[in-house]
Parts: sequence; C-alpha cells; structure tokens
Amino acid sequence: MAAPPGECDLAVVGGGIVGLAVARELRRRRPGLDVVVLERADRVATGQTGANSGVIHAGIYYAPGSLKARLCVEGAREMYEFCEREGIRHERCGKVIVARHPGELGRLDELERRGRANEVPGLRRLSPGELRELEPHCRGVAALHSPGTGIVDFAEVARALARGLEEGGTPVITGCAAEGVERRSGEIALVHGAGAETRARFAVLCAGAAADRLAVAAGAPADPRIVPFRGAYHYLRREREHLVRSLIYPVPDPALPFLGVHLSRHVDGRVSLGPTALLAPRAARDLAWPGTWRMARRWWRTGLTEIRHAVSRRALAAAAAEYVPEVGPSDLERGFAGVRAQALGRDGTLIDDFVVSETERALHVRNAPSPAATSAFALARLIADRAEPGLD
Repeated sequence: MAAPPGECDLAVVGGGIVGLAVARELRRRRPGLDVVVLERADRVATGQTGANSGVIHAGIYYAPGSLKARLCVEGAREMYEFCEREGIRHERCGKVIVARHPGELGRLDELERRGRANEVPGLRRLSPGELRELEPHCRGVAALHSPGTGIVDFAEVARALARGLEEGGTPVITGCAAEGVERRSGEIALVHGAGAETRARFAVLCAGAAADRLAVAAGAPADPRIVPFRGAYHYLRREREHLVRSLIYPVPDPALPFLGVHLSRHVDGRVSLGPTALLAPRAARDLAWPGTWRMARRWWRTGLTEIRHAVSRRALAAAAAEYVPEVGPSDLERGFAGVRAQALGRDGTLIDDFVVSETERALHVRNAPSPAATSAFALARLIADRAEPGLD
C-alpha cells in the first residue's frame, strides 16, 4: 500500500461512495488541485457502501424540502447516467410499497403526497388487483408503485470512482486511518499514528462511524453523536426467488428513519429479506451518550421487535409474510450484514436528514445514511459548494 502524502491541498477522509464522489467533484472543478483520499480499510467501499440492499431510491419517503428529498431525486438520475456511461450493471426494476391492512392507508396517503411533492417520476397508486399484476405473490389493500426505483452494486460504483480518480492522478490511499485531527495555523493535520500525518489546506471528512469523533477533535460540538445500528439480511433460497420480481416494501413508521423488513432483488439475481436494526454500540462512550438512553426509553417496544427479528428466522419470515404470504422460515438462508452510521441527538432524536457541519478548514459529513449512496453525486456537489471557499 502507498504511503500517505505529507502535504496536499485537499484531503478527503473516507473511501466510501460519498467521499469518492466528493473528491471527483472537486477535482473536476479544480483540475490543478492536489487531492488525496484516505481510507481506513484495505480497500474502498467496505462500510455502508458495500453492505446494503443496493437500491437506487426514487425519493418517496423524505420530507419535502429536506436535503434527502432534493438530493435523492437529483442523485438517482445521475447515478443511472453514471452506471450507463461506465457499463456498471443496474436495473430500473421498480418498487411497490404495500399497505398490508386498512390501518396503513393514511400512511400510504402521506407517502404518496411526499412522493408527488418531491416530483418522483412515474409514481402511481395501485389497487389490490394491479399489485398482483406486478407482484403475483404479494398481497395488500393498496400500494404505491415507483417504476423509477432501481438496483445496483454501490461497491462497484465506488470502485469505478476510485479507478477514475487514480487514473486522473488523485491517489486513493487504503489502509490509512485518520486517527486524529489537529488544527494549525493555515492548515489542518490528519494524524495517522506512529508519528505520520497529512497536512492539508482543507479537509472533507466522510468518515462514517468515526464522523463524530473526528468532528469533535476538529472543534465541532458533540451533538449529534454517531450510534451505529447493525443491519442483517437473509437471502431467499434460490428456488424461492420467483416469489419476488422487483422490490417489495411495507409502509414504514414515519417516526423512524428505517424502512422496515423488505424483500429486494439484487443485480446478481439474489433476493434478500431484511434488514434487522439492532443498536450496536462501539464502546462505553456510545452507551454514555444521553441520547442513547432517551432513544431506548422511547422506542423500547420497537427494539424488542428488532431483537426478535434478529434471533428468530420465524419472526423475520412472519414479518415478510404479512405482504408475501408464501414466505416461510425454511425459505431463508444466511445473507450479509452491515453497520449503519446513524446520527443521534442528545435529546434522543434519530436524525432523519443529511447533516454537514463546518469547522475551521474542514467540512464534516455528520449523518449520511440511506439514501446517501443514491444521492452521492448530488450530495458531493453540495459539499463541494461549501468546501470551495476554504480552498481559495
């Protein structure tokens, strides 16, 4: 592995899809800029980018006017364009969001309202019969169909971004953790350990689960704190994959930034079921955060449900069977897991929008959960707009 440079104009911390897209955007704007990407792992896209359902979201769920709403719709269009240009496998397979019983129709109405306000292309309401035409094994009292929702391997997108950067002269240094941040006169230093450091005129930190720690080291407030959630997926056995043609989602709880147990077809043909959403504290500092306990008191019933889903295939299959009745415990086999870096406020609020904050000579991506991968190119533009003045 290459050694990190001692000096540069711009250092981007994090070799996930957002960090790589930020480096690409700023190099395109300023071709003469000396940029380096620093990634802790031994390859890019090992975090949230590489362990998710691989869905290019259309922008239905997000509150109109939020960053998620605006950047998701823009980003999805650009993601499809990038994949077509680079020859990356993807598919506009479509998605149905299913109201399982009449009590969910009000929430479905709200999702439809949001989707139309966000100008999601092609969104339409489905009757039970129309739902069965699209997904013959799915049942519900109504559904929303989003034909523009699609699937891709975001890790493959990230690898293409990294190749493009390196071919253009921007090094992507793997195996290089930013353990600390030091503010100095006219520059910022990223400390790698064993005395090594990279000094930059400006830094953009897209550090996932380490975002809060590095932001605080750079002088930012402690709020919000990253408290990771572990999400595990199962696969349907190959002979049962015919039960799902595209993407089938339940109507989510609008008070939570999670979408519930869903069935997703992937670009390799596999169908996953999940995820679970279990709090995965890294250390005592996560448990000591006041927001952790306030969140736990508020959502303990939801937490018990997630624990049941995590420990019992029967419970997980039963959740999916509410809208695909033929799914049973014997249809599931071990899949994959990832960690979602979720920002949590001191008051116990799960932050439901992208958060980008600023300190002297640095920008910090403090919250970038789903749909950050879908939104990567649009989010990178927003970050670049805010970073450019620090490079003058």
